[in-house]
Amino acid sequence: MDPVPGIPRRTRLLLLSGALSLALAVAGAGPASAADVNNAKNAGFESGLTNWTCSAGSGTTVSSPVHGGATALKATPAGQDNARCTQTVAVKPNSTYTLSAWVQGGYAYLGATGTGTTDVSTWTPDSTSWKQLTTSFKTGASTTSVTVYTHGWYGQPAYFADDVSVFGPDGGGGGDPAPTIPGAPSGLSVAGTSASSVSLAWGTVSSATGYNVYRNGTKVTAVTGTSATVTGLAASTSYSFQVTATNAAGESAKSAAVTGTTTASPGGGDVSLPKHAVTGYWQNFNNGATVQKLSDVQSQYDIIAVAFADATTTPGAVTFNLDSAGLGGYTVDQFKADVKAKQAAGKKVIVSVGGERGTVSINDSASATNFANSVYALMQTYGFDGVDIDLENGLNATYMTQALRALSAKAGPSMILTMAPQTIDMQSTSNAYFQTALNVKDILTVVNMQYYNSGSMLGCDGKVYSQGSVDFLTALACIQLEGGLAPSQVGLGVPASPSGAGSGYVSPSVVNNALDCLAKGTGCGTFKPARTYPELRGAMTWSTNWDAAAGNAWSNAVGPHVHALP
Repeated sequence: MDPVPGIPRRTRLLLLSGALSLALAVAGAGPASAADVNNAKNAGFESGLTNWTCSAGSGTTVSSPVHGGATALKATPAGQDNARCTQTVAVKPNSTYTLSAWVQGGYAYLGATGTGTTDVSTWTPDSTSWKQLTTSFKTGASTTSVTVYTHGWYGQPAYFADDVSVFGPDGGGGGDPAPTIPGAPSGLSVAGTSASSVSLAWGTVSSATGYNVYRNGTKVTAVTGTSATVTGLAASTSYSFQVTATNAAGESAKSAAVTGTTTASPGGGDVSLPKHAVTGYWQNFNNGATVQKLSDVQSQYDIIAVAFADATTTPGAVTFNLDSAGLGGYTVDQFKADVKAKQAAGKKVIVSVGGERGTVSINDSASATNFANSVYALMQTYGFDGVDIDLENGLNATYMTQALRALSAKAGPSMILTMAPQTIDMQSTSNAYFQTALNVKDILTVVNMQYYNSGSMLGCDGKVYSQGSVDFLTALACIQLEGGLAPSQVGLGVPASPSGAGSGYVSPSVVNNALDCLAKGTGCGTFKPARTYPELRGAMTWSTNWDAAAGNAWSNAVGPHVHALP
């Protein structure tokens, strides 16, 4: 959250926003025809860098990690070099080609130039596991060769690439053999369940580049790894699941079926919360917004996040200091009484850790324990119902997970756990914030991503969207909804007024349209999700104070709309 609106939060967002504006997301083509071949040579880097040229000596081959075969490309960017590795590939004029590669590590880009029509590219944020990048292009009337490339981003970590393919009509320049249809996956099993989701896992299939997941005979998702979480399911219901393996040659037969049964009650926090909830941050400081006592917070807010807990000199530990002077003489005893009064009215009051300037660091077991113990002490002292994680300067997924589980063990199953990551933190399930949310999804109440102070970002369809629109809200929420979080764990975080953030404010009507688009399939912009998410949790705003300063326009419009969702 932003105590001082208008000041950019992270300079690297400018870099990423610029990179995103260059990214062209092109829908992947279907399976190659029988006559198609892989026109790329040394596509798996089994012959070192033969046929490849890497800028500034940035490329080499390594034996680990690899996606297929014995070696892969490792390319390391520098401050003035993006580690661009290229190959000129023979193609036929007036033909369509599918370009793909498997990548891992730092920011990785894949593209083609000299197509004679529209040059294309696609990219992915940093990843700890292999991901497939895919795009397609059509050659011009006189195009006989194109340049395909991979590259990273300036000053970022090394990226790895393997199994590059340029599938389409034989260009006559030779290339690697075309693949055969893979075999059916084996070992399919149910790895976990919730009230609205079933997690699956299966064995790797040689030569597969992706997998399709079927529920009761209908394809519901496609993934590149050997696990998937199917969401949007009904509670206490049994479903049959099968998986197929795919590559450019086609799709395998279906695996043996397994049955997964959802649980009876939702996980993640106190079930006394309404199905659709509104979260608001209450400012424990005066930055020009309306100064409020907790008792002044508008009745539409179901979860009130007290901002913020402060770091101490003990690693990982936090404390809370009421700003009595800044809040007009508001006393600790009055604050505690107001917490109880809000709870008596059915509200949840939690303490938020972090904010724009928060520097809480949890990077080992000792600091994880200190965090859990200190937050639990605040819950005991002030009566807080739980904690909000709003760390905007990075977190360690391993030890934050450890800290939150230790806190949950102390506080019990009624603990409220919310998160407010920035948009960049939820672009990929490999990002630490997203991974933490998935690690604790059984005790997680809601993730209210901040759709502001962001710049442009990728949606779940691979297209770039600018903040301040229905499409930005819905296409980015889709990443979380399809990335493993239950719909009941996803909320939309927006500023309550233009003064509440440096950029990204949208009117309450836009918020309501986005909620309707996701929950009911109405009110959408150009992006329309493949399905609806009626269990969507709701919306969040920064802050109740800025809302009050604007005449409560946000809560008066969005609050009733959230509570009326199906």
